[in-house]
Parts: sequence; structure tokens; C-alpha cells
Amino acid sequence: MDIHFPMQRKDIEALLPHRDPFRFVDRVLEIDNSGRIVAEKDVLADEWYFRGHFPDMPLVPGVIVSEALAQASGLLVALTKLLAGSTEELPMLFLAGVNMKYQHSVFPGDTLRLLSGLKREFGGISLFDVQALVKGQPVGRGTVTLAAKAESSKDG
Repeated sequence: MDIHFPMQRKDIEALLPHRDPFRFVDRVLEIDNSGRIVAEKDVLADEWYFRGHFPDMPLVPGVIVSEALAQASGLLVALTKLLAGSTEELPMLFLAGVNMKYQHSVFPGDTLRLLSGLKREFGGISLFDVQALVKGQPVGRGTVTLAAKAESSKDG
């Protein structure tokens, strides 16, 4: 796979298993020199979760912000391996933990900037420092833990 930044939807979907309406990364802008991914999600007025959260004052649920950061973190794992020239199959990653603090709300029309950097890896577990911003202002920050799918044993 040729990797060019900014990455758009088709390239993101080649690396992530998520599909609409549960894909929350629209673009990958870069992996910076410190190994941190910079991605974005455009918050559209017709997002499905706004129908109930909240009809009179729509705002993005914190769990959606956390999921977007987890997806950006998964993309960081995949892109880091590909940029290093790995030919191994990319692991299926699952959200194993989230510890977030939110400072501000996210509204329709905002562009959510997603930052994630690998903090530590141990076994099939990866811990990331993450931050979400809108217009340069912090929206939320914390950690996301992803776990690689364990191989299943096929004993007869």
C-alpha cells in the first residue's frame, strides 16, 4: 500500500475494520516526527447520535470522541508497521480501556482533531496518550488502551 498524507476515506478503510456509521476518522493528516498521528473527523449536523443526544442542543457524546481517538490509535499502529516496511498481517485491535477527561463540548459543524501517541506496549496491549481538539482548543485528553485479538487455539 502506498501511503500518502493526507490519507482519505478509501485508504483509511483499507486499514480499519470500521464502516459507516461507526467510522469516526475522516482524514489522517500526518504521523509527526515524534511518532504521533494527527487525524480529523468532520462533525456533520446529520450524525445519527444527534437525534437523541440532545434534540434541542446536539453535542457529540464523549464516548464517540473516545472511539474516534481509539480508531486514530489503531491507525497509528497500522501505519507505523507499514511505514517501517513490515509485511506481516496487521492485527485486529479492540478497545480495552479508556481514561478520559473532557474540557469542552463538540457540536455539529466542528472538525475534531485527533492526536494519539504510543506511550507503551506490552504483549498484545498498547497504551496511547490521546487528545482531541476543536479549533486548537482541548476538548478531551487521556489514555486509550488497545488489545490485539488473541489467536484462538484449534486443538482437535
